[in-house]
Amino acid sequence: GEALSGGGQSSGLMGFLKIGDRAAGAIKSGGTTRRAAKMVICDADHPDIEEFINWKVREEQKVASIVAGSKMHEARLNEIFGAIRAWDGSSEDAIDPVKNAQLKAAIRAAKKMSIPETYVKRVLDYAKQGYASIEFPTYDTDWDSEAYASVSGQNSNNSIRVTDAFLKAVENDADWELIRRTDGKVAKTIKARALWEDVGHAAWSCADPGIQYHDTVNAWHTCPEDGEIRGSNPCSEYMFLDDTACNLASMNLLTFLQDGVFNAEEYMHAPRLWTLALEVSVMMAQFPSKEIANRSYEFRTLGLGFANIGGLLMNLGYGYDSNEGRSLCGALSAIMTGVSYATSAEIAGELGAFSGYERNKDHMLRVIRNHRNAAHGNTDGYEGLAIKPVPLDMKNCPDQDLVDLAKICWDEALTLGERHGFRNAQTSVVAPTGTIGLVMDCDTTGIEPDFALVKFKKLAGGGYFKIINQSVPGALEKLGYPSSQIEEIVSYAVGHGSIGNAPAINHTSLIGHGFGPAELDKIEAALRSAFDIRFVFNQWTLGQDFCTKVLGVPSEKLLDPTFDLLRHLGFSKADIDLANDHVCGTMTLEGAPHLKSEHYSIFDCANPCGKKGKRYLSVNSHIHMMAASQSFISGAISKTINMPNDATIEDCQKAYELSWSLGVKANALGPNSVNHWPPLWWRMTTKPPKSLKPAASMKKPKCWLKKS
Repeated sequence: GEALSGGGQSSGLMGFLKIGDRAAGAIKSGGTTRRAAKMVICDADHPDIEEFINWKVREEQKVASIVAGSKMHEARLNEIFGAIRAWDGSSEDAIDPVKNAQLKAAIRAAKKMSIPETYVKRVLDYAKQGYASIEFPTYDTDWDSEAYASVSGQNSNNSIRVTDAFLKAVENDADWELIRRTDGKVAKTIKARALWEDVGHAAWSCADPGIQYHDTVNAWHTCPEDGEIRGSNPCSEYMFLDDTACNLASMNLLTFLQDGVFNAEEYMHAPRLWTLALEVSVMMAQFPSKEIANRSYEFRTLGLGFANIGGLLMNLGYGYDSNEGRSLCGALSAIMTGVSYATSAEIAGELGAFSGYERNKDHMLRVIRNHRNAAHGNTDGYEGLAIKPVPLDMKNCPDQDLVDLAKICWDEALTLGERHGFRNAQTSVVAPTGTIGLVMDCDTTGIEPDFALVKFKKLAGGGYFKIINQSVPGALEKLGYPSSQIEEIVSYAVGHGSIGNAPAINHTSLIGHGFGPAELDKIEAALRSAFDIRFVFNQWTLGQDFCTKVLGVPSEKLLDPTFDLLRHLGFSKADIDLANDHVCGTMTLEGAPHLKSEHYSIFDCANPCGKKGKRYLSVNSHIHMMAASQSFISGAISKTINMPNDATIEDCQKAYELSWSLGVKANALGPNSVNHWPPLWWRMTTKPPKSLKPAASMKKPKCWLKKS
């Protein structure tokens, strides 16, 4: 914190951020299980920037320590109880470490692991009172666990605002000044590259902070006369003036694909209709404060966007990482925003431009001209841009009609805007569409590729469900595969969902072990959404009585998380793997019968698919897709750049640097190795993650003391 005029120091930025974090943790969005969404942004020249960058890194380390420490406590304290129980002599001597050598060793081992002496003494006191064991409260790494609830920084997306000057200082290994907010004086001088190293390490360690490119954002600002754009909404797609808001509306692009052809006419109509609807919603919306209501009414920003570009490309037979795919995304983005701005200008002709338009007229028309220039595929001729945008790749677009429409849309937007002005200061963003994408039956969300062909989504209220990409059959049909081959290819990936005709483990073999119709029905019902058949063969599916009395499984084994019922019944690992692939599928198309290797790239996802998949989209492919769209979006694009498990700190830095060089306004990284609690599972493992087991397996008292 900075010095106070009356002496001492202020609490500083981090103190107040922690207060806000606790408040957000107590609030649930919409009264449901989801926590409040919040974006926290710190300028790269803020005096507390170093602490801010490493905030979540330290908190994640605390979570790991809490989880490991709690389990270590339970294990070591119960070792002490075990040593006492094992004593073959008087009860008084059992708790005397001088006489009980095993107890002495257990206490020494506990102290070596830094178990507090007070807890060691407490166990001895419990033993004196007749208790035989203790269940010390242990914690897990689930996102909604007590471990995460006990640390700070978990209720926000953290980003830093970087300027072109900072990134050039990084390039030149120059000094970087941190500026006091009270008087503008230099608080500290550091090396820009050292701070950038912290950013890369933090993103690599915990996926925060994300980056917002301040100068790029403001170079495309339509209303700079009213101030700089300094922040964004929680998902980083809406970027405009402070105390403004917009309503979001995203179109499912796949709905415009009809009989294998993209219906451009209907797609042209949709942004026009939704611009009008969103304009009307400005008057109908409710806002959290008077200031936000007034400024939102004054500038009338809209949040039109799209979802399912990954699904559309797959259905059309184009890879996400292809020139055709990027060009198509750029053309669709250009048409959407061009039509929306043209419609906004038409509305302005009837109702008048937004109230701040006249003082910002020259700036807004400059931005519109830059969008138009990109839609015409030009590499030069941009006004007031230090970082040139990625122009529309007209040569590689598989649908030249869309290229022509993109140019026409922006010609009209500029012509009508010069004549009438615009009703809305911004019209488009690309939102994440995580929830509404499911409601709209999208295979992919926002601008994302598919996460995996088959994945399991964890629900905030508990449990999970299986999500299967529905675009695969359409893509295979587009590529010319006959229906019989399509069925085999799809079954290879997603399985048959039934054990009836599975190899080795099937109805016949299970009946031989004592399974009756009731048990087989329970198994079949559970297999439809199973991650692995081993997760289904347990006491929660079959009932404890059946497992113990019919199958002869000792009760204590049923509670052992490592117990495998199928192996107990005599099935080999090879038997289980074969049945597993038949029932649940391989979750990948690599190696599928009939599928040609040259078509693999069309089905590439953000991650390797299943336990057999090796292919996945490169980091750069995500960024280049964002750049292809960003040139035609009023606001920004919400996206997580998926990175492989072996990504390095330098890889994270390079991803941020590439984004800056291509004119992307913001992004965040998601190295697969950082999260203790990934929201989506896509790979089959030998043992299920604890959070994917049936809920009953996780129910146990917080603390049990057991008397002998």
